[in-house]
Amino acid sequence: MTSRTVTLLDVARTAGVSKSTASDALQGSGRVAEATRDRVRAVAEELGYRPNSAARRLRRSSTGAIGLHLPQTATRLDYYMNLAFGAVARAQEDGFDVVLLAPASTMGGAGGATGPGGASGPVASRVDGLLVIDPEVGDSAVPGLLDAGVPVVTGERYLGPTAAPTGAVICDNAASLTALLDHVTDRGARRPAVLAPAGTSAWATALRATAASWGQEHGVDVALRTVPFAATPGEAEETTLALLRADPAVDAVICAPDGAAPGVLRAAATLGRTVGTTASDRTDSAASDRTDSTAASDRTGEEPSTPGPGPHPRTPLLVASCVDGTATRSAEPPVTAVDLRPAAYGRACAELLCDILAGRTPPDTVRRHAWALETRASTTAGPA
Repeated sequence: MTSRTVTLLDVARTAGVSKSTASDALQGSGRVAEATRDRVRAVAEELGYRPNSAARRLRRSSTGAIGLHLPQTATRLDYYMNLAFGAVARAQEDGFDVVLLAPASTMGGAGGATGPGGASGPVASRVDGLLVIDPEVGDSAVPGLLDAGVPVVTGERYLGPTAAPTGAVICDNAASLTALLDHVTDRGARRPAVLAPAGTSAWATALRATAASWGQEHGVDVALRTVPFAATPGEAEETTLALLRADPAVDAVICAPDGAAPGVLRAAATLGRTVGTTASDRTDSAASDRTDSTAASDRTGEEPSTPGPGPHPRTPLLVASCVDGTATRSAEPPVTAVDLRPAAYGRACAELLCDILAGRTPPDTVRRHAWALETRASTTAGPA
């Protein structure tokens, strides 16, 4: 059998799958198990199968657009807006427009989506590929998007049971939180706390797991509190007030959600906790407290009081954020944060999808995106 006579049906029969499964496996789309996908590709290569590109173009002409699906809370978060701008800029370099998929168009209703997952028919007819950012297991639109019949690139891994995406761009979120915890403990913190996001995205799941595992590894009891995925400064303030009142030994708070860290600063101010001093400043503060106590006893003739458990109200509090942005940079004091480089991340996601669509990169490609720790006055004021 020569390459001129091999058809898709030949491949399907030899691999023991249906014609549609063989097509999905070779195109990197659809809900196909990894082992099946590998078997079909191996058979196609062995038989010398070459897809009929002209027929493929006739069956589905290019729309010149890619779809972008963001979490429902994204519209008020600085991070996702910058990510979207980066994706748009990169897609335009390959001649693609970007269509922002509203919840209605991905979950049924106005978009006319079909099936329980939503969007496979209508979405696939409007775009050449999809970007699905921070997919949550609880987002009912995601399974339909992953099974839409077009290449899909996710920003972060999808932890649900449905079909795997065609490609992914991921960050090492465990490493970024580890860097923050290491930083605050290097600055003298002995009882750090993490306000971790709720939800089932890879980012949220990794942060909660890392807070626990880092504490076990270092023999440190990390105070873990869960807040909404897109917690407001008010919600972060309320959680921090409750945390510090219940556990005054906490001397560092790492706030995960984008833009919520100013709420932690307000809580610290309410409780009289100075933000941003270092371990040496803590020693100076404690010495000052002892001097004040001794001076008072000299005046009154009484024995100096013994400090009670937990920090004095003047004991400093270190504050950091898992997501950098306008809120952390413009806060007073400016907040140490992880710069996830959202615009560059959006570019990287769009670039991978464009590369897959153009045949420059094979399906199932996973690329990594770098982050940077930006240290500021909320953890570094004064000499170390």
